[in-house]
Amino acid sequence: MRKQTVVAMAALATVIVTPALPASGQTGGPAAAQEPAPAPSTPAPSAPAPTLATPPAHGEAGSLTAPLPEPEQAEKLLRLSLDATLGSTPGHGLALHSGVVWRVYADAPDPNGEIARPVAESTEATPTLHLKPGVYMVHAAYGYASAMQRVDLTSDRQVKLAINAGGLKVLGAVGDMPIPSSQMRVSVFVPVGQDLEGRRVVENAPPGVTIRLPEGVYHVVSTYGDSNAVMRADLKVEPGRITEATLHHRAAVVTLKLVQAPGGEAFAGTAFSVLTPGGDVIREEIGAFPSVVLAEGDYVVIARYDGKVHTREFKVESGANRDVEVLVSQ
Repeated sequence: MRKQTVVAMAALATVIVTPALPASGQTGGPAAAQEPAPAPSTPAPSAPAPTLATPPAHGEAGSLTAPLPEPEQAEKLLRLSLDATLGSTPGHGLALHSGVVWRVYADAPDPNGEIARPVAESTEATPTLHLKPGVYMVHAAYGYASAMQRVDLTSDRQVKLAINAGGLKVLGAVGDMPIPSSQMRVSVFVPVGQDLEGRRVVENAPPGVTIRLPEGVYHVVSTYGDSNAVMRADLKVEPGRITEATLHHRAAVVTLKLVQAPGGEAFAGTAFSVLTPGGDVIREEIGAFPSVVLAEGDYVVIARYDGKVHTREFKVESGANRDVEVLVSQ
């Protein structure tokens, strides 16, 4: 790892069946003793026993239901295995084990003119997708860098993409003291022509995180606090490497107070304004003792309380955190 003052570089290398009724029959016992039989009478003809008609088979003429369709043969899915590396040559750079978002799109415009939606998506580093045969566009995103390839899927296939990107890690310090992450933010710009802040790609990122970016030169702006403590640097991102930079701010934390006498109790509800000697307003706060981060230099503080205005000039030196007391005018 190579480190420099202000900018330090580092290389690192989811059928109903109806049962038949029993046939009707006659039952009787043994023959009994013969007695004179009465004159025979002509019996009324009996009605034939009712029978149930057998329903027609499914699909035959007379059936009340339509024939069942023949099952369609399912279309075979093919496997598409994906892999990505950092660098300019697929399969030869630094392997990516996390942080990659894969999206697969059909390589055909939407007939309704809708925005294309992915047919498959994964956040696994090396996913295996199951897709119908066809032509697809495979897209891999790694932070602000990406790569894309057209794939004609006619059989199981493995695709390797090379993402030409690296990482950028920015830290901050005042002297030898690191700046707390809660008090510092980092923005990254791509210069356009003579404008160093031509296109912003990252805004208000915390310090110490790795920002994944395409290869190139970037303009980095580090802001300490919420006022005018700003440092800038031009940093180069190389493919497959992590560029680490420490930006040294020349600033200090100033606590403002309106007091009756030196070391006295601060008046609550005081409205403070911090200005440059030329009259530009740098910061405005209300409270008994608000704290502000200011770049080193000369300032004027105006304190307004109970309808009265009190002023004082003061100087900020890098790393020298201190109280600035404004005395109540007599």
